Amino acid sequence: MFTGLVEVLGRVERVDEENSGRRFRLTWPGLSEALAFGESVAVNGCCLTVVAAEGEGFDVQAGPETLLRTNLGTKGAGDPVNLERSLRVGDRLGGHFVQGHIDTTATLRERRRDGEWEFLAFTIDPQWTALLVPKGSIAVDGVSLTLVDVTADGFSVMLIPHTLAVTTLGTLAPGDRVNIETDMIARHVAKLMTHGK
Repeated sequence: MFTGLVEVLGRVERVDEENSGRRFRLTWPGLSEALAFGESVAVNGCCLTVVAAEGEGFDVQAGPETLLRTNLGTKGAGDPVNLERSLRVGDRLGGHFVQGHIDTTATLRERRRDGEWEFLAFTIDPQWTALLVPKGSIAVDGVSLTLVDVTADGFSVMLIPHTLAVTTLGTLAPGDRVNIETDMIARHVAKLMTHGK
């Protein structure tokens, strides 16, 4: 379980092919406490398991399902990634409950500055917009955000300067893909409503 509050902007150091999956060597700048073998880390919002760690570097593996559903399959050496350790009991929950289970990806359609803030509009498969509501929560590349508008095939968000400075969202360009996790409460309610008919 995560909060969607990115702790650091990490970097992909190396990507190795492993049968139908991939192994990523990542760097966590300024990491003060080494990651433990088997620990969960959200990488661009995707919950992955630490399989090796030394100093600021650590390895995770992504299987074919993860590579298919997320943007991690397009990441290479030098690319930035959002990193967050899993939530501990007693931690403050400043974002919203994020499982690290990516539903789909969305594509940045429009980006424009509004004072110090930036407006970002994304296109998403219409099957997912039923789970989105204005002022509701969404995780975009693992960043907990509040939805501004929701359309039949998209949604928009406004980003404050801090988010732009410390996450991958600050460098997104139109056409870039992002990982999307819809609000888990919305998913459960939708399932209950479907089975209740």
